[in-house]
Amino acid sequence: QVQLVESGGGVVQAGDSLRLSCQASGRTFSYVAIGWFRQAPGKEREFVAAISRSGESSDYADSVKGRFTISRDNAKSTVYLQMNSLQPGDTAVYYCAANSRLGTERLFVTNGEYGYWGQGTQVTVAS
Repeated sequence: QVQLVESGGGVVQAGDSLRLSCQASGRTFSYVAIGWFRQAPGKEREFVAAISRSGESSDYADSVKGRFTISRDNAKSTVYLQMNSLQPGDTAVYYCAANSRLGTERLFVTNGEYGYWGQGTQVTVAS
């Protein structure tokens, strides 16, 4: 079982940066892949980034490649999403999620592959 709490959201101007954090509790955090997703008003939840359990592999949605960076600190049970050059199109509620498969180095990029979700943090980018 993994419990997830996101933080770091806020209101920023276009071109600014934010760093989101996903703090996990539970003894299995370092054994599972983590993903970030976002959901804008009236839209479906979409994949943003994922990181393997070791942190050695990561993947990104095309819309954020080169601007966002996902990382993790297993000693602190925390995953980060560094977001640079933010655009109004990045406005959404951002969620972190944990996969339930222990020990795999695979990455997961779809909603259905994640069994544990945080409550989300709002990111608003003003033009």
